[in-house]
Amino acid sequence: MMAPGLEDSSLSQGPSFRLGSRAVSSDSVRAGYDVVAEDYARLLPDLGFEAPLDRAVLDHFRAGLGPAPSVLDAGCGAGRLAAHLAGRGCRVRGVDLSVEMVRVARRAHPAIGFDVADLAALRHPDATFDGVVAWYSLIHTPPRALGPVVAELARVLAPGGLLLTAVHAGTGVRQLSSAYGHAVDLQVVLHDPDEVCAVLERAGLGVEVRLERAPRATERAAQAFVIARRPAQALRRPDLRSGWRAAPAPGRRYPAGPGECPGLQVSR
Repeated sequence: MMAPGLEDSSLSQGPSFRLGSRAVSSDSVRAGYDVVAEDYARLLPDLGFEAPLDRAVLDHFRAGLGPAPSVLDAGCGAGRLAAHLAGRGCRVRGVDLSVEMVRVARRAHPAIGFDVADLAALRHPDATFDGVVAWYSLIHTPPRALGPVVAELARVLAPGGLLLTAVHAGTGVRQLSSAYGHAVDLQVVLHDPDEVCAVLERAGLGVEVRLERAPRATERAAQAFVIARRPAQALRRPDLRSGWRAAPAPGRRYPAGPGECPGLQVSR
């Protein structure tokens, strides 16, 4: 999870870029964040670097969750966002691809649970969390791979729950060769906010908030924030064979016909 603005090569100990287009490797992402984990945590101990508007988006997300919600910090890094949400009454679980990031997070925030996990293959059961946050944790996922990752995040989201994602807005890829005083081999992907919204909707979520802001002096790209909700009840959609039927929630399988599902009322 990279903070907005720390993508600019003019920053002291910040990343430097060259244009790149080769495939993104999860091994290189893991290795890159393993290398920078200690300095990342030292330079970014909290959300002080985020713009006030960015923090307001997080506050709006939290306000929509109700009391003591369970929240997954997906791509938690060293745990700074998880700690922020825990301080606002959330029951937080963090996951990250980087072993070293998780180690640092556990040390810094022992009251919060952190696990090593790939966002495309979470080990949590369906509908586990009231909220899911992917705060700049999709910036190494190419557009063609965004759908399966978002579908997995939607799978663990409870009905009525909210998913918040923050991305660098735009198109293209930048090659990251150094970050936080270390040599790395990473690609930072810019995402078209229209496509992000479309991917969320294909995963069965309804977009409620979409916000874009111009880049700050330390940022090369605009920043985009999207909040989407999983319907509290399954949407209804036409079925050519049997009239109207309930639409399956993300990640779940339902019987094909109304007669095979006791208690499901079907009207035409």
